[in-house]
Amino acid sequence: MLGALRRAAESSSAGSANVLGCLVAPTASLPSACPETRAFAVWGLVVDEIGKLGSVVEPREHFVLLAAFRLPPVPDSGWAPTLGERFGQLAEVRGLFGGRKPLSNTPMNKAWAGALEMLAAAVAGRLGHLEGEDWLPYVEIGRSAMTGTPPGSGSPEGFRAPSEGAQPVFVERMLITVVMHRRTALRRITERDIVARKDGLDGYDVQAGTGWTGNLAELPVVALWNCRLAAVPGEDPGDPVRARLRFRRKLRLDEPYAFVSEALDGKLDEVRRWINVKVDHHGVAPGGLTIRVKFDEACLPAACWWYAEQLEVERLRRPAPGDPRLLDVGDGFVQHTFEGSCQPREEYGIAFRWPRR
Repeated sequence: MLGALRRAAESSSAGSANVLGCLVAPTASLPSACPETRAFAVWGLVVDEIGKLGSVVEPREHFVLLAAFRLPPVPDSGWAPTLGERFGQLAEVRGLFGGRKPLSNTPMNKAWAGALEMLAAAVAGRLGHLEGEDWLPYVEIGRSAMTGTPPGSGSPEGFRAPSEGAQPVFVERMLITVVMHRRTALRRITERDIVARKDGLDGYDVQAGTGWTGNLAELPVVALWNCRLAAVPGEDPGDPVRARLRFRRKLRLDEPYAFVSEALDGKLDEVRRWINVKVDHHGVAPGGLTIRVKFDEACLPAACWWYAEQLEVERLRRPAPGDPRLLDVGDGFVQHTFEGSCQPREEYGIAFRWPRR
């Protein structure tokens, strides 16, 4: 459901918006909110109202809501993929629907009809009273409720499936600090807190932004902490060089690990127009990606803004005055934390417009 809410918030013409528009529209008043944050706000409201109904409705009605929205407590085997199958799981709960196990889903369907009507009324009542920052507590509730994985999926709830060649890691935190020299990104230090998505994971691949001569000492990537650098040339001539940051040990599935690396750019005459992050793994946790840029005091940009999941031509468009994506350049220190989750196969970053010479 979270993905559908997000798509509805992204575009009023999307198919999801026709059904869920009445839910996401009120979140437009949430300050500086991206579609992901607005989706979390609505999801948090639904989860909160389900929790409140638990104290006033029959246990069977509360449990059908939990099953319908895949909320805890979750069966040992996980919630089943379809609503009917999840109702079948409830039939196994002793005493929930009488002394005997139901022979069909009829009792669950009846409880669902009544519970859904009460939930809809409760949510509608709150929508009429929430404005602006009133939504913020629900954003946190929505994020907290996003736990576990859907049955049959290796991706966390709310994340798209990664590509077949994606690196088998989920990033809990990524802090990128960029030091500019004139209009070039001279240094880029990246701190990563990851979780392994497979057994035996021994490293993380990064791409060298400049060429490589075959000499490891000249590779423009440096292992700063908790890793060692190994150069891996591309399979074919002209392929970008891969720098593999070897971990100090092989990781087990779901084992966390933290490491730090630095990329150096010797092309001092190269003009950079953005600092970009390509998500070539299983995604970044909500609020986990932060980009910081220290501009050269003698060469400050005329404007600076953050972007998320945009084409190259879109990210270069300077937002209109007052747009919440605009960042204050000030004395040259700029920072942005992406509140929502960063999806596999997408790009996120900070773009800037240089003054005309």
